[in-house]
Amino acid sequence: MARNRILIVEDDPDIAESVGLNMELSGYDYLILGDGLTVVEHLQNDHSFDLALLDILLPHLDGFALMEYMQKYNIPVLYLTARSDVASRVKGLRGGAEDYLVKPFEMLELLVRMEKILERAGKLNKVLRYRDITIDMEKRTVVQCGEAVQLQPLEFDLLATLVRFKNCTLPRERLLNEIWGIDFVGGTRTVDIHVAHLRKKLHLEHAILPVSKVGYRLED
Repeated sequence: MARNRILIVEDDPDIAESVGLNMELSGYDYLILGDGLTVVEHLQNDHSFDLALLDILLPHLDGFALMEYMQKYNIPVLYLTARSDVASRVKGLRGGAEDYLVKPFEMLELLVRMEKILERAGKLNKVLRYRDITIDMEKRTVVQCGEAVQLQPLEFDLLATLVRFKNCTLPRERLLNEIWGIDFVGGTRTVDIHVAHLRKKLHLEHAILPVSKVGYRLED
């Protein structure tokens, strides 16, 4: 299955490079463009993007003005901007953006928000792959080296979360909230037990790494 394709519109080379690197590590294809007019010209011939990450303060044509072109080609928008004032947030969201995130931001938060937008738009890939493991989110099956692997429901959800956000440190508390739910009354030891099961069942002892006093990271 083709990977989701992300358009990054950012005129700061350092920020653009950092976001692009994290897109690559997270399994997305991406294109970086640095000014509004270039975006308009590019979209005329290539608009097959699943999501656009737009800065607002851009040369020639700002992010607000670009919204009409994104809507023309049915590209959902997440604004990434230094403009934190309420008026800008309201203008962006009322103008059609799916979400609005202020710089500086945590990369994990960006990735989570992106996933939610792609899911709402019906564009989120339903098949995940990590090394020799294939995860079918609709069928809720896991195959490794051509052989089916039986996982408990919470083990499956934990694996899918680790794969979706591979190379990111996931705090135990976040994993508990995402997978077990905010009403779960057990402690974070539950996460450790399920991670141990995944490591053993899928031979991921050297891939799912503990992050001291924080949580876990699946390294690619």
